[in-house]
Amino acid sequence: MLNKAQPLKGSLLISEPFMMDPNFKRSVLLLTEHNEEGTIGYVLNQKSSFFLNDVIPDCPDADFPIFIGGPVGADTLHFLHRCNDRLDGGLEIAKGIYWGGDFEMLMLMINAKHIEKHEIKFFIGYSGWEPGQLNKELELNSWLVQNTYKPGMITNNNIDNLWKEIVSQLGPKYAHIANFPENPLWN
Repeated sequence: MLNKAQPLKGSLLISEPFMMDPNFKRSVLLLTEHNEEGTIGYVLNQKSSFFLNDVIPDCPDADFPIFIGGPVGADTLHFLHRCNDRLDGGLEIAKGIYWGGDFEMLMLMINAKHIEKHEIKFFIGYSGWEPGQLNKELELNSWLVQNTYKPGMITNNNIDNLWKEIVSQLGPKYAHIANFPENPLWN
């Protein structure tokens, strides 16, 4: 897989079709930081068995799904959202996509039902790369990079075909990859 797009803050990383690492198998990640200090991102299409009300007892009606952001910091909770007009403190990652914000205000807004599920996505843990590590993985063709997408797909909780959809959007050169079976022996 040859992909010349360079990763930036706000880029999507798409795993190559035969990546066997269970943390990233057929994964789509949003990069929230990419600089000389390293890279941070969140896996968008690995749903955990938990909901927000399982980990935040003060939000008993908050049945927002929680995703597995990556193998680092599995005891931490993070969020991406599209509601910065109502939530202070978020860092803009890409046009209309924000990372974090005032968590106490967020809990109040969730309890008051002022935040919709399609506006926010919660993660346990995150994905991280040391300086230069992601570039080496890109040289090995472990990832494709996508720099254009619709903001709504980041917080969409319907993730069953996300990897396949994103690969197909890369154009005809990559469309055939989207149909590769997970196991080459199944072909």
